[in-house]
Amino acid sequence: MSSQRAPQGKLNSLRVRLILSALLLILLLLPTIGFALNNAFKQQVMTNVREQLSAYLYSVLAVAEMDDGKLYMPEALLENQFNVIGSGLYAVIDSASDHRTESDRQGNNQTESDRRASFEPLWSSNSFLGLNITTPLPHPKVGRSEFGELMLEEQPHLIYSFSVRFAPGEAQRQSAPITIHIIKDLDGVAQQLKAFSQHLWSWLVVLMLVLLAIQFAWLAWTLKPLARFREELGQVQRGEAEQLSGHYPNELQAVAKQLNTLLSTEQRQRSRYRNALSDLAHSLKTPLAVIQSQKDLSPTSLEQVGQINRTIGHQLKRAQSAAGNAWHLGIKVSLVSDKLLRTLVKIHPGVALSYGKAPKENQIFYGDQSDLTEMLGNLLDNACKAARNKVMLSVDADNGKLIISVEDDGAGVSPEQRQLILERGRRADTYEKGHGIGLAIVGDLVQSYQGELTIDSSATLGGAKFILSFPQQFAE
Repeated sequence: MSSQRAPQGKLNSLRVRLILSALLLILLLLPTIGFALNNAFKQQVMTNVREQLSAYLYSVLAVAEMDDGKLYMPEALLENQFNVIGSGLYAVIDSASDHRTESDRQGNNQTESDRRASFEPLWSSNSFLGLNITTPLPHPKVGRSEFGELMLEEQPHLIYSFSVRFAPGEAQRQSAPITIHIIKDLDGVAQQLKAFSQHLWSWLVVLMLVLLAIQFAWLAWTLKPLARFREELGQVQRGEAEQLSGHYPNELQAVAKQLNTLLSTEQRQRSRYRNALSDLAHSLKTPLAVIQSQKDLSPTSLEQVGQINRTIGHQLKRAQSAAGNAWHLGIKVSLVSDKLLRTLVKIHPGVALSYGKAPKENQIFYGDQSDLTEMLGNLLDNACKAARNKVMLSVDADNGKLIISVEDDGAGVSPEQRQLILERGRRADTYEKGHGIGLAIVGDLVQSYQGELTIDSSATLGGAKFILSFPQQFAE
């Protein structure tokens, strides 16, 4: 009966998959969008900064004059940041030939202080006063520009460089190329990027929470019919209802209708089957009773007729079992076990019947109530007959199985006889007193439910211990 809880299990699996899909969609999509937006904004900011520095460079270039190989610059520039010391925006002009690094290329033995002292630009803005450049400046080819990062006073800066050669006049010689550098403190750009990133991720987190709330609300609303379907299916399995009675969306309504049709058909077939078996039993027992009443029958014939009668009863009982057809039936173990203990105490007043471990409220036997009563009743009755003073019933769940054990303080069953009792075709009178009665019926019923019957010794009471094990027989 491993498929008894399959419908509910599939509904649970569907619910989990939908929730995980929604979570993954949000938790993967939004951060990806966040990184993409953040990267795009950074690229846009850098593009704007480059254009801004390019504009500054051309404003400096517009006021630069070259006369007889000498550079002439005004005292102050139009952009006021170039005139304020340490403003974060600097303009530097040096020779594009990079003659200052010749010693570095030859020996590279200058110290940092030497390099600081060796840098003498052709011109620098007032904002650059007091600053020294410790790393070589870029010198692109004449007519080309270069944009990158520069460490100035151990702080990151952005630098935009452009090399140019002034056209010679009529009486002037060809002037040497120069490179104009516009340097900007990166701190302002970094703060801008940080502020945007904080705002972006804050809003993305808010959006993520809102979308999660919307997704869970939508899933709760969407899965509500599935939850109701699952609950009604559980009620049918537990025997609390015979059919699904809810109204569902079109997709589920067709499934519910088919299941109700299946349940009704199965119930009618089982009812007709049992009625036919009952009629067969009566039709066979009446001729057997007439034969048994004949006075001229020999003892051997009477014994055989009695054996036929018992065989008919046993086979009819086995055929009437609801197992295999009653996947939707369910009965609480406690309802059957409590009733049996109350009844058997009256039949066997000299034996103390008690629970070793009482069944829990959620422990369900998925099958026919009469079958469970037949199995437990036979085992408990046998135990009472074999016991000296005490019989104990325990109900437990282990690894998805319903475990029912019956123990007594009698003489027990030897390992050799345990095998004999469980073999097919053995007569009840070959067993020890008490333990053979009804075991054939119990064994067949247990087998029809894909269960297992084992015999052991009771560690608690010292007698025999009969254990019934049924797969997937307890409710969640």
